[in-house]
Amino acid sequence: MIDVPVLIVGGGPVGLTASIYLSHFGIESLVVERHPGTAILPKARALNARTMEMYRQLGLEAAIRAVSMPARFGGMILWAESLAGREIKRLAPGRGSAGNLALSVAGNCGCAQDIFEPVLRERAEAAGPGRLSFGTTMTDLQIEAQGVHATIRDASGTSEQVHARYVIAADGAQSGIREQLGITRQGESDVYDSVNIHLRADLTPWISDRPAGLYLIEQSDLRGTFLTINGTDRWGFLVTSLSHYGYTPEQFNPAFCTEIVRRAVGSNDVQVEVLGVSAWSASAMVAQRYRSGPVFLAGDAAHEMPPTGGFGLNTGVQDAQNLAWKLAAVLRGEAGEALLDTYDPERRPVGEATTHSSLLNALSMGRTSRQTQAVLPRGEFLNEIGLIFGAHYQSAAVLPDGQPERSPEDQVQQYVPSAAPGCRAPHVRLSREGQPLSTIDLVGRDFVLFTTPRGAAWADAAARLSDPGITCVVIGAEVQNPDADWLGIYGIDDDGAVLVRPDAHVGWRSRSMAAQPAATLAAALNAILCREDARP
Repeated sequence: MIDVPVLIVGGGPVGLTASIYLSHFGIESLVVERHPGTAILPKARALNARTMEMYRQLGLEAAIRAVSMPARFGGMILWAESLAGREIKRLAPGRGSAGNLALSVAGNCGCAQDIFEPVLRERAEAAGPGRLSFGTTMTDLQIEAQGVHATIRDASGTSEQVHARYVIAADGAQSGIREQLGITRQGESDVYDSVNIHLRADLTPWISDRPAGLYLIEQSDLRGTFLTINGTDRWGFLVTSLSHYGYTPEQFNPAFCTEIVRRAVGSNDVQVEVLGVSAWSASAMVAQRYRSGPVFLAGDAAHEMPPTGGFGLNTGVQDAQNLAWKLAAVLRGEAGEALLDTYDPERRPVGEATTHSSLLNALSMGRTSRQTQAVLPRGEFLNEIGLIFGAHYQSAAVLPDGQPERSPEDQVQQYVPSAAPGCRAPHVRLSREGQPLSTIDLVGRDFVLFTTPRGAAWADAAARLSDPGITCVVIGAEVQNPDADWLGIYGIDDDGAVLVRPDAHVGWRSRSMAAQPAATLAAALNAILCREDARP
């Protein structure tokens, strides 16, 4: 019998990220993944800036960027009749504008899933030795009074029993756990069908002078997209809406894939090596609830969305971040069980928003069964900076402060940095001993209290709290703010304070000094952790 606090079913990016975060917070977990190893096809490639902030806080940013697509390919996407044929349009993603890049210390990153997952797996195995089990299937799950009882079976056919207090279901869009729990989904299924071709071919003669992350091919009988992996000889080619053009997945043998790729390139001479083929259907579906007792849905099990915009993986790994610190706090006895009830109201609205936007992106590009004459996307496509940074949680783990909010009119394309409770703690340029630093670099593990030298009483109050402890950062003392802008961005006076949760979202804010700062801060932490007893 294996006894573990958290069982994670699914070893893709979401499950691996959940494992890393739980280890980060000192909690043991077991990952079971039915496949023998990490992804063998590129699949998802886009890691947005918010996701890269997470991996930066985990110390993984450099390792991911070291294997990622060369940065020069991230500045454009291109439409053409073929790579050798007439060019239709170029588009610079709004996410990459100077103004949007200034919103974070971590920029976007293009990293194909078959390269990205091994980086996560290496860290997860190092952080939790022996607690990743690939080639292992969960064959039974029973909900019990004190958690779950599961049966797992490895590739040799050997079964083992597992007891866990909680389960993270990261088992994909066809989640068997979600089906067992009877959790229904809402949205649109089978919006379009597709085939991903993973290939090796030297395309540099057609792309070297116009590097792009995507090359969208528009022909009367073929709509597909070259997905840049290394920018030279390794690519993905996504064929969209097969049935609309009379194709079937069974046709896509190596010879037919080579023919399709050559047609998209516009050259019969290009040498193509087909490395893998995967057929799939895009849907836009969100689970009606993310929690059922000790079981939590995350990633595609909770929200399945078209890839147009690149939100699926990002939304999923951010689910894992939100859930992991809460599980850790409860398992360590620092929080009430009710804290786990905040996962659904915080993350499901995000899943709904990103799924809806991804569907609208796909529809606008005429690459679905509802074909239109338009081949160019709606204005929001790759400009969704509000969706990337603007999640504003509302739950029992967030304490509204009553201050007027600076909400943008367009919550998809616009983002106004705000430290209102529930928002991501904004990036602000700082320095320490002459070295550049960001507020992003100071959060992501413990609760962090930002205050000023005039807020010394807040710092004293934080020092008295030990369960959990609060790291206090006095900006203007050991850490400097060269632009003198942090008070305005964070919305406090020079004796105020902001308490940031371990997931880098603001939990509480006091514009100015309270009459009883120690009691005020203790009560705030108490409320965020959904517990009744104050522990100053």
